[in-house]
Amino acid sequence: MSEAGNIDLDNPFSEPFELEITDTLDLHAFAPRDVKSVVETYLIEARKKNFKVVRLIHGKGIGVQRETVRKVLADTDFVKSFKNAPEFSSSWGATIVEFE
Repeated sequence: MSEAGNIDLDNPFSEPFELEITDTLDLHAFAPRDVKSVVETYLIEARKKNFKVVRLIHGKGIGVQRETVRKVLADTDFVKSFKNAPEFSSSWGATIVEFE
């Protein structure tokens, strides 16, 4: 909470919010510190929706987000495989994930 009032400068949202779970998640909307937990939660929810393949957009940059995402994927037991997206679908700025 800030001294000026009840605004938490670390959390721009006053209340939790829900995102629609689709077969694509763009991580640009999340703070880097939240990416690991967002991806973990997203994978569970996407699997519950019976998606067989999903796309995680992490951006190209210097690869920090990509490595965070791929570490989560490697540690998730129901992830069958993952790879760079095809060139027409963000290429190495996104990862395609296949579930078992």
